[in-house]
Amino acid sequence: MTGEKSTKLYLPENEDFSGTQAFGTRVVTTVRYSTDPRDVGWVKENIPCQTACPASTNIPAYIRSIVEKRYGRSYELNRMANVLPGVLGRICSRPCEDVCRHGWPGNGEPVAICHLKRVAADYKSPSHQINESLFTPSGKRLAVVGAGPAGIAAAYDLTTLGHNVTIYEREKNPGGMLRYGIPAFRLPREILNEEIRNAVRLGVDLKTGVAVGTGENDVSLKSLRQDFDAVLLSSGCMAPIELPLRKNGLAQDETSDIAGVEYGLNFLVEMHRGKTKTVGKRVAVVGAGFTALDCARVACRLGAEEVTIHLRTTEEYIPVTKEELFECKRESVNILGLRTPVELLTHEDGSLRGVRFVQNRLGGWRANGRRLAIPIEGSEFDIECDTLLIAIGQKTVNDYLDMPLELDRWNCIKINRQGMTSRKGVFAAGDFVGGPSTVIEAVGHGRKIALKMDRWLMGGERRKQVVKVESVGDPLRERAFDFIPLQEMPTTPVKQRFNDMTTEVEQGLELDKAEEEAKRCYLCYLKYEIDVDNCIYCRACIEVAPRDCIKLVEGIDINKDGSYGLLRETSEWDKTGAIWVDNNECIRCGACYMVCPTRCISITKMELFYQNVAEKNHGVQEDPVIKGVMP
Repeated sequence: MTGEKSTKLYLPENEDFSGTQAFGTRVVTTVRYSTDPRDVGWVKENIPCQTACPASTNIPAYIRSIVEKRYGRSYELNRMANVLPGVLGRICSRPCEDVCRHGWPGNGEPVAICHLKRVAADYKSPSHQINESLFTPSGKRLAVVGAGPAGIAAAYDLTTLGHNVTIYEREKNPGGMLRYGIPAFRLPREILNEEIRNAVRLGVDLKTGVAVGTGENDVSLKSLRQDFDAVLLSSGCMAPIELPLRKNGLAQDETSDIAGVEYGLNFLVEMHRGKTKTVGKRVAVVGAGFTALDCARVACRLGAEEVTIHLRTTEEYIPVTKEELFECKRESVNILGLRTPVELLTHEDGSLRGVRFVQNRLGGWRANGRRLAIPIEGSEFDIECDTLLIAIGQKTVNDYLDMPLELDRWNCIKINRQGMTSRKGVFAAGDFVGGPSTVIEAVGHGRKIALKMDRWLMGGERRKQVVKVESVGDPLRERAFDFIPLQEMPTTPVKQRFNDMTTEVEQGLELDKAEEEAKRCYLCYLKYEIDVDNCIYCRACIEVAPRDCIKLVEGIDINKDGSYGLLRETSEWDKTGAIWVDNNECIRCGACYMVCPTRCISITKMELFYQNVAEKNHGVQEDPVIKGVMP
């Protein structure tokens, strides 16, 4: 194999270095780095969990580290991609699990990837050292508006790139929706505080209680642009979407003057700011996202006797995890579908008496993959309630900007390929750009925009995405691991959840269960390959394979971007150009490797990650990277 080689050293995490002979377990492997489109394309095609993750987390690697009992290493692998592993290990929306190969038809349940992320955070050593890859100071000063997940992620990366970063946050504490939208029983505040502290400890100047806007005591965007080399807007979606409803048969634009009616986002934010919130005995929640579920579960803890979530379609189509839906139901929240509120009903004193709904039927599919709700004429009906919480979504607010910026048709900030707005030097990231999304999407977007800001500031790319290619000596998993069942997350008994707002519901996997769950991972970053020059076509690998994963092929198509395309299979030996491992079907059990008489099957670890570009000889030169080299 050609290319740069390096020696890799594995050391047990708990090794005692007090003795002179304690050298650890040393393993020498060949490592190279590639930007070859075939390698990049292979990773994106064959590691579906990492491709689906907006932050490109190296999921197989951190799960394998748990099997090896290297929890600190697992935590660092997470933190390389997303700076808040302990937070996301609790509240991530889990797009990786939706595409997990273990969850494909016939393979069983997806691996509990999110729970294993939490395992890495929970079980790392108390003396664990956080690893940082730092550039020398650049002399550039950057301002970040908003200390939510996108702003924190971007600020962290920009700091490691050597820039001086100042965050302006209007609230008393950082975190954005992590702190002011998500209840503590889902996200303990000590975990949030620890990880935000670790993210800003490299020198970020965090200014809380300082608003950026047009008010008398606000800091203006114009002044920030004058005082800093660049500004990043990451203030998120902090305003609820209004729901105009009739009131007792008359048009009603505002609901704020009706006692018992609140917007769910405002309800949660005010509660987390410290304001005492109350609800009636019967609570109705309108909405279909995490905020709606959080409002319902908070209402249960505030003493509501009957809590109901009302959906326009059905629970099958709402964008929340199955686990959150299940726990919501366990807490006696009713979920009723196919209804849309149209009118508020009040008592003589003006307080809420109930809500009038119209019955819906399911229509076709919308562009976002969800179903249309079509109202049925003449189907209106009334539901009595004392409190109504409206949580149908959030939107961005731009009125604090004293510099006009170009907006898109959804009234969100428009950015170009550089991540820059219509004002030079003003960038934007997270929900403030694309509208309401998930925490992991905000983190991933914040990181991407940070790299684009650095490129613009420094006049060249200094951190780039490459594929790390490393040979593996033996199979890393066993066929028996395929039959390990999904390990269930232990939870606090329902009766004990309502004593306060801080009792965490999900308790975390115990180590023995965590290691069993980690074994289930197919380790899709392992590439099994057959050397056709040494293959004797004995068919031993085909016969021993538990799945149809080893195939006779005439050739392989190459896509326009240079990555591998479709396999052109054949059943005729005289047309066979190679025996090929189909990685879509391969479960990395190693059976073929163990039975091969000529040892013509190799195992390679393919990992996608960011590599720093070194400065040398008064110019920008990349660290050793192999371009255009066959894997």
